[in-house]
Amino acid sequence: MGLFQRAIRRPDEPIIPNDNDPASVPPATVGPPSAVPGDPDGVTIVEPTGPAWSPPPITPMPWSGWPDGWQPMWGSMSGYGMIGPLTDTAWMCIDRNASALATMPPYLVNAAPTLNVDWLNNPDPNYYASWEEFCKSLFWDYQMGEAYVLATVRYASGWPARFHVVPGWMVQIELVDGLRRYMLGDLDVTDDLLHIRYTSRTDLAHGVGPLDAGYYRMVAANLLIQYGMKVASGGGVPVGVLNHPEQLSASQAAALQAQWVQARMSTLGEPAVLSGGLTWQQTQLSPADMALSTLLDREERRIAELLGVPSELVGIPTGTDPMTYKNVTMWFDLHWRTGLRPKAQAVMAALSNWALPRGTNVELNRDEYVQPEPLERAQVAQLLHSIVDPVTGQQALTVQEIRTTLRLDNSTPTDLAAGVLR
Repeated sequence: MGLFQRAIRRPDEPIIPNDNDPASVPPATVGPPSAVPGDPDGVTIVEPTGPAWSPPPITPMPWSGWPDGWQPMWGSMSGYGMIGPLTDTAWMCIDRNASALATMPPYLVNAAPTLNVDWLNNPDPNYYASWEEFCKSLFWDYQMGEAYVLATVRYASGWPARFHVVPGWMVQIELVDGLRRYMLGDLDVTDDLLHIRYTSRTDLAHGVGPLDAGYYRMVAANLLIQYGMKVASGGGVPVGVLNHPEQLSASQAAALQAQWVQARMSTLGEPAVLSGGLTWQQTQLSPADMALSTLLDREERRIAELLGVPSELVGIPTGTDPMTYKNVTMWFDLHWRTGLRPKAQAVMAALSNWALPRGTNVELNRDEYVQPEPLERAQVAQLLHSIVDPVTGQQALTVQEIRTTLRLDNSTPTDLAAGVLR
């Protein structure tokens, strides 16, 4: 039986709920009179349709204790299903960071020539098509607050040989005597699990991510987006009152209201025609008057800043002085310095301390993202090539090293242990 099947499976004995009516006892009594208690088992386990090693889908069942539209927060944002509350801006920023970091080639520092690190090509071929896919998944979860990496195979030396990212909802954490203990179902995986926390505290089992602090900004941004959708679906006309010169009965008022709504929905974008003394009075400010676009831009700009992405890179207008000179290279450099480098350093340091001998590190080559223009790179290479050690006569950078760095050779050496980039 595979690990996932051992960790997540149906109980050996069927769960038999008691005879109490869920709608008549707390907490179901907080629901309406027509309460729908939902599945007494709490979840529905669907039989897997994919490969034999894939876990069965588990769908939480709603119950009447929660008000309509209120989605409770189960732990941190890294929990399963927390992608749903993300706005498109938050999703774009997380994806932009993870995609950029995943495409930076890994390389080793201070590695022994005999060190076996084939996982730099692919940490687990059963789950990933490449290192890039693993790395993107790792940084996605890390930005959500915490990432879990599970070792499934080890070298004879004891260092991990195969590992993959485990969804946060699968892992149960307990603090025992100040130390964290990790369980996958009833299986203790403490010795095989790497827990990388975005922000860590000794008295907190889980990690805390930037979107935990900015959750209500995402709620506000979603509400503003929903308001704009409602205005657009209503023909772009703000809410108002129809004033009639005569006294109308309830049925006449309802008929006039229905006629107005039907006319506005069937002629979207066209001006209304009123007659017989009928007038329309606006009772709600227009989106432009309310400056909803400005408020939405501000909320989304703060979300992007929380995730370390310059707002210009995700198409959010800024209030920067138009006389301030900025170009794309400066945006990328700012993104690397303030957003990507701290994340890359923290995650790669944790991975190095867990998967490599002491003193050996795996790092990401930032040149793939912020490398200068070809002319500037050529000038730097020429300058380093001209620097010669007066004692040994060795050049700071040889022609072959320049060709390797600029990928001018037909093939790249595969000796990863020597720190050669892929």
